[in-house]
Amino acid sequence: MSERKVLTKYYPPDFDPSKITRQRGPKNAGPKLQTVRLMAPFSMKCTHCGEFIYKGRKFNARKETTDEKYYAIAIFRFYIRCTRCSGEITFKTDPKNMDYECERGAKRNFEPWREAKLAEETEEERLDRLEKEEAERDAMKELETKVIDAKTEMAIADALDEIRSRNARIAKAEQDGTSASVAPPPDNADARRQKQEEEDAEAARKAFANREMPDLGEEDIDEDMMDEPIEVTAAPVFSKKPKEKKDFSAALGIKKKAPAPAVSAPAKAAPAPSKLSTMLVAGYDSDDD
Repeated sequence: MSERKVLTKYYPPDFDPSKITRQRGPKNAGPKLQTVRLMAPFSMKCTHCGEFIYKGRKFNARKETTDEKYYAIAIFRFYIRCTRCSGEITFKTDPKNMDYECERGAKRNFEPWREAKLAEETEEERLDRLEKEEAERDAMKELETKVIDAKTEMAIADALDEIRSRNARIAKAEQDGTSASVAPPPDNADARRQKQEEEDAEAARKAFANREMPDLGEEDIDEDMMDEPIEVTAAPVFSKKPKEKKDFSAALGIKKKAPAPAVSAPAKAAPAPSKLSTMLVAGYDSDDD
């Protein structure tokens, strides 16, 4: 690895540069080819093996300058190999559409200029497309019309059968010499109910129109009554009564002893006078005398 990085090469002692002759190979008469590194400009599918090549995949391609030009812009052709089957794929530049054009070996998945060509339709094509869309849009309307027509035809056929059967019954009764009663027309319950509701609404409207509101009258207030002061009675005063506490001891099974009657304490006897006090009292009495 280090040999390729040296600046000088080794020349043997017997090296003779005059023995080295220049050899010229045959000139390439074909188009000039150049090996370049590129990425796939579009997603494509290989026609040989069906491999999908996504846009941006890197390849070592051969670049060829063709003789074709578009307004003095050279067109280049590139050769790559499929990553699975090594089949050759060729595509070239398309300066007209500012894109690339796949030539052979693969099929492009999406070509934007084709969509642009489809968008550029003529007046006749646009009219044809509008007529086709109008016909598709009216398909459901036509189906609904057919259903309504079928229902109408069925109703008409039923009515005709009923008329024919009634005429046949009348004709048979005339032949027998008896009078045949014609069946009354079918009763329409919806119309009868609607008529009854209208009659009820009309009757209610008339009843409310004829009703008179009672005259409550107005109270006449004299000016003297307005000048008189209004007596204001004092608001009643309510006294709060304490709530008696209930004794729940009986409910809990607790028995209380009855309180003992109060016994008055006996009066204490006065102490007997001592001898000293008797003598003093006697002496005090004798002095006074």
